[in-house]
Amino acid sequence: MQPLATALQHWRMRRILKRHLIPLSVWHKVTRRIAVLNGLDSVQMAHLREMTAWFLDQKLITGAQGLEVTLSMGIAVASQACLLILNLGVDHFNGWVEVILYPSAFRVSHAQMDTIGLIHNESNVLSGESWLRGPVILSWDDVERDTYHNQNGHNVVLHEFAHKLDGLNGAMNGMPPLRGGMSRKTWSAVMTNAYDALCQQVAAGKSTHINPYAATNPAEFFAVFSEYFFSAPDTLKKHYPEVYEQFALFYLQPASR
Repeated sequence: MQPLATALQHWRMRRILKRHLIPLSVWHKVTRRIAVLNGLDSVQMAHLREMTAWFLDQKLITGAQGLEVTLSMGIAVASQACLLILNLGVDHFNGWVEVILYPSAFRVSHAQMDTIGLIHNESNVLSGESWLRGPVILSWDDVERDTYHNQNGHNVVLHEFAHKLDGLNGAMNGMPPLRGGMSRKTWSAVMTNAYDALCQQVAAGKSTHINPYAATNPAEFFAVFSEYFFSAPDTLKKHYPEVYEQFALFYLQPASR
């Protein structure tokens, strides 16, 4: 007999799919052009279509600065976001409700305290931002580029939604909640060794096989390496095989495609 919570989740999913299943013609038109989905088989694509429908029903995707969000745009964002949780379950995207799309890179300001306690306002131009319990904010120009013109190791949707998974433990620190059977000790050792090695390469001015932005902090390390796991798995497997193995266990996906 199914646990009550599982049965209720399946019932809710069936209701959503009955009301909002994405027409096959639209689904194929959009997803056949998304590079990071190449290699998924028909069963996986059918499951991804259901999860994308759930996402579009449960999450609000709004345009900023006059940007009109079309169904195709929503599918492009939602399908790539759901690729991360394809074998994990929709509850991994609980606790937030909105995606905001800007037409292009957007400017944000943050208050930062320096070493002597003074507060400074810093302004940065970003292609994406993920708030711990708030929205995911994306530049549509960057989403469109990464979606339809494969950028090995670079995908802003995967990056920002990986931050959401990282934050499920209450902080974005590179330590997401691991699946049963995974070793927290092994994960920490593998990630720490890889992060330290990358930081040393960057500090020494050496070329890296991974986007050096991953050396910013452990949270960015997790997000950047998630981009590589899905969009450039061969690179990750070749240069960081132990990280690749842990990510395969975490995402429950061999990203051999």
